[in-house]
Amino acid sequence: MLFNSLEFLIFFPVVTVLFYLLPHRFRWLHLLVASCVFYMAFIPVYILILFLTIVIDYYAGILIESAVGSQRKLYLAMSLVANIGVLAVFKYYNFFIDNVNTLLHLSSPTASLPLLNIILPIGLSFHTFQAMSYTIEVYRRNQAAERHFGIYALYVMFYPQLVAGPIERPQNVLHQFHEKKSFSYDQVTSGLRLMAWGLFKKVVIADRMAYLVNEVYTKPHDFHGLPLLVATIFFSVQIYCDFSGYSDMALGAARVMGFELMKNFDRPYFSRSISEFWRRWHISLSTWFKDYLYISLGGNRVALPRACFNLFFVFLVSGLWHGANWTFIAWGAIHGLYLVIGMLTRKSRDSFIERTHMHFLNSPLLNVAFTCILAAFAWIFFRANTLHDALYVITHLFEGSSSTWQNNTYTGLSTVKVFYMPHEWLALSGALALLFLIEKAQYRIAINTWLVQQATPVRWAIYYGIILYTAFLGAFKHVQFIYFQF
Repeated sequence: MLFNSLEFLIFFPVVTVLFYLLPHRFRWLHLLVASCVFYMAFIPVYILILFLTIVIDYYAGILIESAVGSQRKLYLAMSLVANIGVLAVFKYYNFFIDNVNTLLHLSSPTASLPLLNIILPIGLSFHTFQAMSYTIEVYRRNQAAERHFGIYALYVMFYPQLVAGPIERPQNVLHQFHEKKSFSYDQVTSGLRLMAWGLFKKVVIADRMAYLVNEVYTKPHDFHGLPLLVATIFFSVQIYCDFSGYSDMALGAARVMGFELMKNFDRPYFSRSISEFWRRWHISLSTWFKDYLYISLGGNRVALPRACFNLFFVFLVSGLWHGANWTFIAWGAIHGLYLVIGMLTRKSRDSFIERTHMHFLNSPLLNVAFTCILAAFAWIFFRANTLHDALYVITHLFEGSSSTWQNNTYTGLSTVKVFYMPHEWLALSGALALLFLIEKAQYRIAINTWLVQQATPVRWAIYYGIILYTAFLGAFKHVQFIYFQF
């Protein structure tokens, strides 16, 4: 069930109204059933896999808490192996076998290992990592084991963040399911505003940009020059609006019922470095890797060569987490290299600027622009279907300025007109301008706070404006969120 679907437009208010009508003692069951319905709207049978891991981790948490000595590590290991094992089979088995078969074909063209005819359960990487954070935190004694099976199941399955995060920590969420939630007008309106803004980013910006991006990146060898450049820039914005739009809707849906989830995005394209970018982009995942992998490897509390290895390795794993494809591994490796190079050259860069008095190199605008360029370059590998496609895009990105499309040659902005009618282009431009202004303004004041301070007619005029803009200019074609595939 997609947040931008008619089904969800019915599902959400029904679930929310019933949540507030039911006595507190029945609300966890109501939300658990609703979450099951939400998840089963995709591929129903895969809920059995989800319940299997829930049962394993529920009992693992209790055993870890009550055990002593090496037994605690054993129970934690069993839980982690079960979770990673499910992820490995469904997400990485065919990728691994494909690569093994490629090697086998070098010596014997007829030799091959069988592939599994399975579909990746939606959101598997997200709820697997959330489940793992629970058992790890119980092991570290930062979280008491949850004795209420239904509440623990809801922690993993809570529908707003079930299939694309944010990847929560038990300390933030579990206690909220025990607390009695009272109806709050301010909280409900705040949640609805966040949902409306997330939907705007998804259907008005991301899904409209998808027209051009999908066309170009599906057959990149049919293009060169400007279309590849425009598609790459568009994808940088598309994936941000798509994923942050989902996160806003998830946080908003939870907030309407009184639950607060962690912030997942914080204006990443205003970052002045790649390290800052990763403190602002997919925050729940980057902090997950920091807390559970990077620090466990020693973090930066080790010798510089080992710290560089730790950083690079974490981003290599992050790339693999995103997908079973060499393109994602390359994307993670590129970001790892960015950060390692930044770590190794930080002092020399600062020294160079001081010696040469070229302080303009540290200007915020220049650093933001450079960070966006580096991020956009890496997104080429993330979006391309194969490494060969990615290398083609890179090598043909600035080759000429024209593209053949439907037997016609287009140059300059007319390339974009192939994909958009004039009114669509104006709508997209207006939406992008609004996005920039709102994100820029939030350096001074939170937009939520600003809206509340406005007079009622002004506030409702803005609400209606966003709703009408979304309703009439949004691309409502049930386009799946990009991160659902992970």
